[in-house]
Amino acid sequence: MSDGTLRSIHLGVREVAYLLRRSRRRSLGMTVDTRGLVVTIPLRATLHDTEAFIHGHAAWVIEKLDAWVRRSEAPRLEIADGQRLPVLGQPCVLLLRSGLARARWIEGPFERELQLPLWPGADSRLMLRRVLQAYALNYFGGRLDEYMLKLNAFAPGMPRPRLALTSARTRWGSCSRHGGVRLNWRLIHLEHELVDYVVAHEVAHLLEMNHSPRFWSVVEALCPEWRDARSRLKLASEQLPEF
Repeated sequence: MSDGTLRSIHLGVREVAYLLRRSRRRSLGMTVDTRGLVVTIPLRATLHDTEAFIHGHAAWVIEKLDAWVRRSEAPRLEIADGQRLPVLGQPCVLLLRSGLARARWIEGPFERELQLPLWPGADSRLMLRRVLQAYALNYFGGRLDEYMLKLNAFAPGMPRPRLALTSARTRWGSCSRHGGVRLNWRLIHLEHELVDYVVAHEVAHLLEMNHSPRFWSVVEALCPEWRDARSRLKLASEQLPEF
């Protein structure tokens, strides 16, 4: 794949810069990340094809670029004793404690506590991230088991895929028959229902590796409230704490 060429295009009154890359892929694709808009096209695709593709997804491009700007402007989470952060949609109080050998979760009646060891010279931010990722992997594993049971009710014999975490900035999850299911660890901040929608979405891909009507019918069978969850997920993503 080439490193790419910087270009720009007018979407309405707005000029949008983008990085154009060519690869051996068969279809055109777009992502928005730290580089801005990145458009990847087949080796033989023309510039006309590329611009038509971008114009056809103009609303998506503007939405993602604006969301990225809002996220990049968000203040980073302060790692301090008494700081609050969401875990599964509920408040969690971060407590920094000397003398602890390892992190400890305490489930209270109204909110969680996460007690984090306070060691001289320790990177508390990195420690917090790793603790949250471990918590996420355990919780997501349970939800994957649940949705595999639901899938096997009408597609028996489907083996449980491997589960791994990702730190992708623009995707909540991915699924392949060889690579398994990968879920963004930052989902651990969101409500149970939103996590379940993402898990159901990726599990549905085990039957349909596309976003066809048949795929969405599988999602519907696994997670009947998926439309509401998908809408809420778009809004919730902008409220996640920044590390």
